[in-house]
Amino acid sequence: MNLTGANFIAGVPSQEGTATFTSVNPRTRQPGAVRFHNATAEEINRAATAAAEAFAQTRLYPAARLAEFLDVLVEEINALGDELLTTADMETALGLPRLTGERGRTTGQLAAFAKLLREGSYVEAIIDTALPDRQPAPRPDIRRMLVPLGPAAVFSASNFPFAFAVCGGDSASAWAAGCPVVVKAHPGHPATSELFAQAVNRAITRCGFPPGWFSLLQGNTAEVGQILVQHERIEAVGFTGSLRAGRAIFDTASRREHPIPVYAEMGSVNPVVILPGALATRMEALAEGFVNSVTLGSGQFCTNPGLAFVLDGEQTQPFIDLVREKMSARAPGVLLNESIERGLSAAVTTTQARPGVATLTGGEAVAGEAFCYANTVLQTRAVDFTADPLLQSEHFGPVTLLVVCADLDELLAALGALHGNLTATIQGEADEGALAATVYAVLREKVGRLIWNGFPTGVEVVYAMQHGGPYPATTAPGTTSVGMTAIKRFLRPVAYQNLPDALLPPALQNANPLGIWRTLDGELTKVAVR
Repeated sequence: MNLTGANFIAGVPSQEGTATFTSVNPRTRQPGAVRFHNATAEEINRAATAAAEAFAQTRLYPAARLAEFLDVLVEEINALGDELLTTADMETALGLPRLTGERGRTTGQLAAFAKLLREGSYVEAIIDTALPDRQPAPRPDIRRMLVPLGPAAVFSASNFPFAFAVCGGDSASAWAAGCPVVVKAHPGHPATSELFAQAVNRAITRCGFPPGWFSLLQGNTAEVGQILVQHERIEAVGFTGSLRAGRAIFDTASRREHPIPVYAEMGSVNPVVILPGALATRMEALAEGFVNSVTLGSGQFCTNPGLAFVLDGEQTQPFIDLVREKMSARAPGVLLNESIERGLSAAVTTTQARPGVATLTGGEAVAGEAFCYANTVLQTRAVDFTADPLLQSEHFGPVTLLVVCADLDELLAALGALHGNLTATIQGEADEGALAATVYAVLREKVGRLIWNGFPTGVEVVYAMQHGGPYPATTAPGTTSVGMTAIKRFLRPVAYQNLPDALLPPALQNANPLGIWRTLDGELTKVAVR
């Protein structure tokens, strides 16, 4: 398949910008063969305007038609075949097995949203029928449901070129909601992004959707994203990436004359609390599992366990030594790009300079052809951690900080000082339930997902998943970016008061023609209004 290096504005290739860039192979540091054009302000304007024009049509599409598009898109992604995998591997060095699995996750979540749409109850229809005889005043008939929010800007992530990129969870949930999408591709994998764009455009043509339903903007500068977020026709933003970039987007959206919601997932240190019983009964397995999680994907996961808290005791030092040995013995993996290697080096250097921090292993970039950083274990005391907010900085790579707590009071104080995170984990034994409950009571206020005897890496795409958390993990802790519930980010409620049945959307009509679950006068039911 031929790559053009173009932006795709409502299906039309466009190369108006003179500034160009290439991808870089992380294993060899060699540039890619195709030069990609930074989107201009005019191209961005056309993309956002086309999205608004498309929304005038798609906002009224029945759910079944949106589901058809998602199913056809799955077919088109699969039709890209091995070229998609090899292209992404060249740009990210994530490896064909990992990318094959990620492709399945990406198509699987598109199919899951299609299933959600066909069932239909996601609109959360609520009907409170009129009470004309109520005293002292009658109650009107009020009916409420969720409707699409409008054109969405989606920013691709570097570390998931499929699942959090052009056709990833943010785009999938926005499309499922009935919202056109303008994607800002990540400069780390522009060729992969163009392949996905071609698949989306073919699906749009097959399904007869307006071309503005999707546009792809390339760019290796912050300016492209900032212009997109500022555009008056964009109504929401989905973002996965760094705290610095996410906060910049959030601030830009807030300064608009018409502020819009920004659903930014900005990383996390994902604390793991290891209770004494776990150390005493399964130290070897615990250390192996922990190191596996820290180094998975070269540590480039937003759920990477960057913090571990242990109570000081007889088993503590042997566990720390075991983690250090296993991290030292494991060959470090390839990082995604030079920016991540440079940022990780700076972050670790800053942490190493903080009072009370010791480097047990690693702590430096690995010289060689590939972008690479040594598997790193740092250590500090709970009193130092509690007093120093900088020790909560994310190290996006194979790095973890072990925090030794003298007693339970120190542990609880350290956990109480935590900033917002995506996850928190407790490793413990069944007879430590009371202690675990005390710890969970603190952690619940800090995170979006609590884990027992597992590790945070690995996020299931299911209805119950909560992939979000208090700031700075996200800008919207009441939402998730993974799972079917993510659709709610791109929907808003509208209430209809005393409208005649013929003017109501089908989801709210008396006969319930869609056959969906509705809350009728306080009861969840599928029955018709009588």
